[in-house]
Amino acid sequence: MKTRKITAVVLAILVSGIVSAQSFTVNAEKSTLKWTGKKVGGEHSGTIQIKEGNFEVKKDKIESGSFTISMTTISNSDLEDAGYNAKLVGHLKSDDFFGVEKFPTAVLKITEASVFKDGKAKVKADLTIKGKTNPVEFDVMKAGNSFTSTITVDRSKYDVKYGSSSFFEGLGDKVIYDEFTLEVKLVTK
Repeated sequence: MKTRKITAVVLAILVSGIVSAQSFTVNAEKSTLKWTGKKVGGEHSGTIQIKEGNFEVKKDKIESGSFTISMTTISNSDLEDAGYNAKLVGHLKSDDFFGVEKFPTAVLKITEASVFKDGKAKVKADLTIKGKTNPVEFDVMKAGNSFTSTITVDRSKYDVKYGSSSFFEGLGDKVIYDEFTLEVKLVTK
């Protein structure tokens, strides 16, 4: 009888440990990352591929996570003219913007998060672009095996200077706003 009780207690401890901690691996093929950058009189948008990612949830709270973004895959989705599209993508990959030859990846590491309440949590993370790391904050919504978020990034903090009024005066209608957004949808395996 004692053996059964001890076995039951051990099983209960193991099950509670499994239930309270979940590790998730991002399905990079099913996940999406859409960027939108705005300028005076317009905007451009496109996608970047998530290379890999994983995170851990304990007691309905994201405890840790790391995501690698393949900056070499940046693309444009709003310019239909192939020549203009290629010119913009080439410029985004150049040293004027993300310098993807020298910095082929960007990394986001979760540092802190609140407990999910009604499927939503506040997250703090460190974002590294062009070798520079800065904190970002955003909300994450979860639904099943999908986690979505919109992250606002101030490119001037990452030495992305082209067309920025933070670095250059007299740009007039050539200003490209410092903040751009990343709409993220992570699908887990």
